[in-house]
Amino acid sequence: MNDLKRLLGYMGPYRKDMILGMLLVIIESSFEMVIPVLMSDIIDTGVAQGDVPAIMTTGLQMAACAVLALITGLLYARYAARASYGFGARIREAEYAKVQEYAFANLDHFETSSLITRMTTDVTVLQNAINGGFRPLVRGPSMLVLGIALAFFMSPELSVVFFICTPVLGAVLFLVVRHIAPMYIRLQQAMDHLNNVVQECLTAIRAVKAFVRGEYEEEKFEAVNTELMQVSRSTFRTAVLNLPAFQLTMYAACVLILWLGGTMILNGALTVGRLTSFLSYVMQVMNSLMMISNVFLLMTRSLASAHRVAQVLDERVALTSPENAVTEIPDGGIRFENVSFKYHPDAAEYALANIDLTIRPGQTVGILGGTGSAKSTLVQLIPRLYDATEGRVLVGGRDVREYDLAALRDAVGIVLQKNVLFSGTVRENLQWGDPTADDETLWAACRAACADEFLSAMPGGLDADLGQGGVNVSGGQKQRLCIARTLLKKPKILIFDDSTSAVDTATEAKIRAALRALPNVTKIIIAQRITSVMGTDQIIVLDDGRIHAVGTHRELLESDAIYQEIYHSQMKGGSGDGTADLG
Repeated sequence: MNDLKRLLGYMGPYRKDMILGMLLVIIESSFEMVIPVLMSDIIDTGVAQGDVPAIMTTGLQMAACAVLALITGLLYARYAARASYGFGARIREAEYAKVQEYAFANLDHFETSSLITRMTTDVTVLQNAINGGFRPLVRGPSMLVLGIALAFFMSPELSVVFFICTPVLGAVLFLVVRHIAPMYIRLQQAMDHLNNVVQECLTAIRAVKAFVRGEYEEEKFEAVNTELMQVSRSTFRTAVLNLPAFQLTMYAACVLILWLGGTMILNGALTVGRLTSFLSYVMQVMNSLMMISNVFLLMTRSLASAHRVAQVLDERVALTSPENAVTEIPDGGIRFENVSFKYHPDAAEYALANIDLTIRPGQTVGILGGTGSAKSTLVQLIPRLYDATEGRVLVGGRDVREYDLAALRDAVGIVLQKNVLFSGTVRENLQWGDPTADDETLWAACRAACADEFLSAMPGGLDADLGQGGVNVSGGQKQRLCIARTLLKKPKILIFDDSTSAVDTATEAKIRAALRALPNVTKIIIAQRITSVMGTDQIIVLDDGRIHAVGTHRELLESDAIYQEIYHSQMKGGSGDGTADLG
């Protein structure tokens, strides 16, 4: 409940609409509750005494109450819609903004499909709780109080029936809510599983078709779809149990009142009009209790969704800028001082251990190592995508934790191992690096990344549409566009995380030549191909998260067994000492 109360704080300017809606519901209920009293007067005075003017006058009063109730109901619908959908929009905005603040460590806590469900389905549940549940939440108690009060006014003796029925209905509602609360949590988890399979399949649809795994994916989808169906069926089968229980109690109460009321009419203790009005109030009270029970069920589901949304909003951001953060990065010098790192505090082993390394400003450094040697992990510590578990990482002579995050990451251009382009044109994607870049600047970056070769042949050039995720270009073309985008940042440190793996060697050589021409930029190149790093100022060989060797191509070829093995496996036909490749 605390999660829901806290989320209601995001109502913001729509709180006024919510309050107005509440007042309108109370007014609407009041008009409706007056109608049975007027009906009693028509029967006992107008009909019994044949007083037609009284019937007409009272009938007009009833019609006026009905019209006013309709108007207030329509106004409520307007304000409730504004409040609920405005609330939902603000919650989604808050979640999305929070996710943008997340560090990589925070994103590791949530599956992508779960975040999508929390921003869509769970927020929709909360919207429905406001839009569909707010009216009965206010109307139910209002009608309950007014109905019981007016029923006592009509006949205190018959009102004893309420003291019999209400505990029965309360017990039924308690049992249903208690049983169904954990089922709503399982329902949302089943929705996560479904979204995960759908997202994974659609993202990798080309691989699915290439490997002819359509039937296998259909079976996976059928499994999670069946899970969602079974959980939904079980959940809502339990949820509707309150309806027959309430109806049974309500009709039993009506029969009991008719029996007792009929006896009182025969004894002259009650009039027909009073009994008719009393029955109307009984129906109103029972309906209000039914509304309250439905609200409880709706609230039970919304509490599960509120908790899931609150988890996203309450996630403590792992990396933040310090107070009085430094915003100027003087140069691209990098130093690792006895750095160790593990992705989770409870992990048994460090991904990186005892890293001591110095990279001077303007140097070009290559990093080699086998799969899983933590090459990507090492460079991700430089722009503070993760924080070192032990030791310090320094950029420009300062600990990276002293810098403003935005300033530090602006000074570090990193082309990640997984190339990501966004829906839109080439220009829109490149301007992620520099939103103010003109055509000349964009083409200059494309020439440096050798992207101009294919862009000039594409219809529209810079305005060519890349499609969702860059599906209209090949893997090598995507890599070159990502390199051009990063060059537009004009960073002090440039990191290529195996970013030319899909590019042919001739094109890669052109890109390397363009990078050498960049002045005062520290360049770090992670590569699988030894030709990508042979010409660098120094080469770092990583092995199982530790620095195995550091040196130039010639030094490592003479002294390091791992480097020799990599060289001879990739450079068959060479001289064996690297001489042929150094000229």
